[in-house]
Amino acid sequence: MAISLIFSGLLYKVSAAELEHSVNRQIGYFNNFLTQDDVYKYSIMRQHQLDEDKGRLKTNLVVFNVLVLGAGGIVSYWLARRTLEPIEAALEAQSRFAGDASHELRTPLTAIQAENEVALRNPNLTKSQAVDLLKSNLEEVAKLKSLSDGLLRLANDSGQLDNPQPVKLKDVVTAAADRYQKTAGHKHITLSYKAADVSVRGDQDSLVELVAVLVDNAIKYSPPKTKVSISASRQGKDALIKVADQGQGIPSVELAQIFERFYRGDGSRAKDSTGGYGLGLAIAKQIAVLHNGHIDVASTPQKGSTFTVHLPAA
Repeated sequence: MAISLIFSGLLYKVSAAELEHSVNRQIGYFNNFLTQDDVYKYSIMRQHQLDEDKGRLKTNLVVFNVLVLGAGGIVSYWLARRTLEPIEAALEAQSRFAGDASHELRTPLTAIQAENEVALRNPNLTKSQAVDLLKSNLEEVAKLKSLSDGLLRLANDSGQLDNPQPVKLKDVVTAAADRYQKTAGHKHITLSYKAADVSVRGDQDSLVELVAVLVDNAIKYSPPKTKVSISASRQGKDALIKVADQGQGIPSVELAQIFERFYRGDGSRAKDSTGGYGLGLAIAKQIAVLHNGHIDVASTPQKGSTFTVHLPAA
């Protein structure tokens, strides 16, 4: 606004000086062949016109500056809103994340505290009961460690890969499948895998973790005597990793939310029967994005889900 006012002031001075110069030049011209009386009358008329022209110029500049002020205010407000929206969203997400993390951390801590307080009040606590108590405490500590590891993984994302290397998806799929063969066997779930000769550029450990998260989810939400399959293939310029199960499926209304931190369906914030904290898929999405990829989900309730990871092929 200050620039506009300064510019308008300079424009007014230059324009007014030019108008005065033009009037004086005309008066000087007519002074050569008109009488002094006619020249005087003409001078009065031109001076009056000059004053009117200056007034119109001043009015136009004032109107122009008012319009600039109004338009500038509207544009500034719009730009400020656009600038603040991602900041507000980030602050809201951070606040929600902190609240959810505090809630999830409180759950196992409360369980440990309650069990120990009950044990302390029991004067007839046996050695066997004490051992069971310690086992239970260790289970809760393991859950706390798992939760803190997930939180650290999400918090420490730098937004880029430090040193991407060629990675064979066959090695990634094999490592993830080997990690969960025993878990699948305990639930009488058949875990199979196959991979074409396709590679991507990235971090192998992170990609193994991505696939492991999807396999872990598939096993958790699948009933016994079903199948979970992992495959890797190439489609055009994309390398695809698919993890398919025959589990309970995901309602369509929840598909857009399953990659949010701490989301576990039905709006629940409490730990469910799967023992998870709703961080796995958020971590998987983060790893995929880190590799310039994304994850698609196709699911049919009571029939199963298929998670497809799209990555740029090397």
